[in-house]
Amino acid sequence: MATRNSDFANPKPCEHLADYKLRHGLSGYKSIQKWLKASPYGKTSIKMCETNMPICRFCSGFHQGRLFLCLICSSLSCSDHTLLHTQSENGHDIAVDIERSELYCSLCSDQVYDPDFDKVVVSKNIMDMPSKTHDSVVDDLMRRSSKRKRLNPLMDLDLKRSKLLVSMMDRRAKSCYPLGLRGLNNLGSTCFMNSVLQALLHAPPFRNYFLSERHDPETCKKRSSGQLCLACDFGVIFSALYSGDRTPYSPAQFLYSWWQHSANLASYEQQDAHEFFISVLDGIHEREGKERNSNKDVFCVDNGGCQCIAHRVFSGMLRSDVTCTTCGFTSTTYDPCVDISLNMDTTNFSSVNVANKSVREDTGRSTLLACLDLFTRPERLGSDQKLYCQNCQEKRDSLKQMSIKRLPLVLSLHIKRFEHSSLRRSSRKIDWYLQFPFSLDMTPYLSPSIVRNRFGNRVFGFESDKPDISSEFEIFAVVTHSGMLDSGHYVTYLRLQNQWYKCDDAWVTEVDERIVRAAQCYMIFYVQKMLYCKANED
Repeated sequence: MATRNSDFANPKPCEHLADYKLRHGLSGYKSIQKWLKASPYGKTSIKMCETNMPICRFCSGFHQGRLFLCLICSSLSCSDHTLLHTQSENGHDIAVDIERSELYCSLCSDQVYDPDFDKVVVSKNIMDMPSKTHDSVVDDLMRRSSKRKRLNPLMDLDLKRSKLLVSMMDRRAKSCYPLGLRGLNNLGSTCFMNSVLQALLHAPPFRNYFLSERHDPETCKKRSSGQLCLACDFGVIFSALYSGDRTPYSPAQFLYSWWQHSANLASYEQQDAHEFFISVLDGIHEREGKERNSNKDVFCVDNGGCQCIAHRVFSGMLRSDVTCTTCGFTSTTYDPCVDISLNMDTTNFSSVNVANKSVREDTGRSTLLACLDLFTRPERLGSDQKLYCQNCQEKRDSLKQMSIKRLPLVLSLHIKRFEHSSLRRSSRKIDWYLQFPFSLDMTPYLSPSIVRNRFGNRVFGFESDKPDISSEFEIFAVVTHSGMLDSGHYVTYLRLQNQWYKCDDAWVTEVDERIVRAAQCYMIFYVQKMLYCKANED
């Protein structure tokens, strides 16, 4: 069997971080260790002073973004001024996000990952633990010690305390967290990837496919020829998540495989989570689809003969009816889709006056059902969009109406929060609150329902009233976006066994459903109710 290309074996480190460590070693990491504070959930932040509010040295804190602590001079800069600090202080390239305790390169304008820094953070958590423990706990630790990876001796850690930390984490995980729930390390502004991966990894039919080893790396034609395969890399991640190890996992190999598939997006810059989702499914289709198309089934008709796992789980079918307003002739087309993008109604924006400038303020709210109603509502095409009518034999004004012909096993709904105007040459984010149900009945948005509402009860048998699959869905994942248009952060909320968990890169915590409902959802994932109930039973 051919080996993989060594160029993609390990992630390439940031050259500025490598230069910093060459000049300063671990001294900068250790110097801030005294300021590291862990929350009861294990999330670590930097608290330099308990009384004073940290502020940016350049803008005096009048900034809503994150603050970064320089590892050399310990000065604070906001996200808008980290580069300015680096330019004014030669060599001051590496900083730490004080809210998340993650490394940040000012020159790359990206988060960077260093396992040595993670060890410093872990060692601080260990040193802050109570020194007195129960003998039975220590005995349990000693039995596990041979299976645990020892930490760097340069950290001068107390071995018993380090074992105790691992044991406490394992016990809490086994008692509270379902198997397979594990944090993903941020490899440098990769929260967009981690958030989507968490949703994909917990989609019941997608998960069952890989856990049952339906994609075998040993027989994968791409891998045997030395090429990278996203489906194979998904199998590796599933194995890691269900290994029992609860420490955060680094999906570095998957990141580089995706970079090879989507070379135009291969960078350490923040990417759009929805664009990543589409790209990953396309990559799985490209790598796996050709090998599985020899056998025909129900999915072949609607997916052009493709039986890859991406289409079998996520692919549905949209129907588009264009009706001539002159003669009433209707032209119908069908298009496959792996998700549905929904607009939010932005007609009720309020305007405020700030410094004599008119600014549109996002003060509205909407509902997911309203978004679906808007998606299936008849739309009058403009005069510049006249379409050719086969009956009139010329271009006519027309009405267009969308509906759903076939539902997928997993329904992915994308909320269009990013608005771009070519006329005004501007972009903005819609920060509206969106109310969404945990249980969703898609019957009103299926083609039979839409056609019946359009023509009334005079139309029978135009299409079967019974959908191919159930139209009742249950929510299992919500990808949220917080922050600005170009400097935001993605987080995923997972619903497992009717309990919600927040997956914020490496950090996984239990949350109340009210937290989920109040978040700015960007992508919402539903699965057929029958599959959700079966997954909870398992």
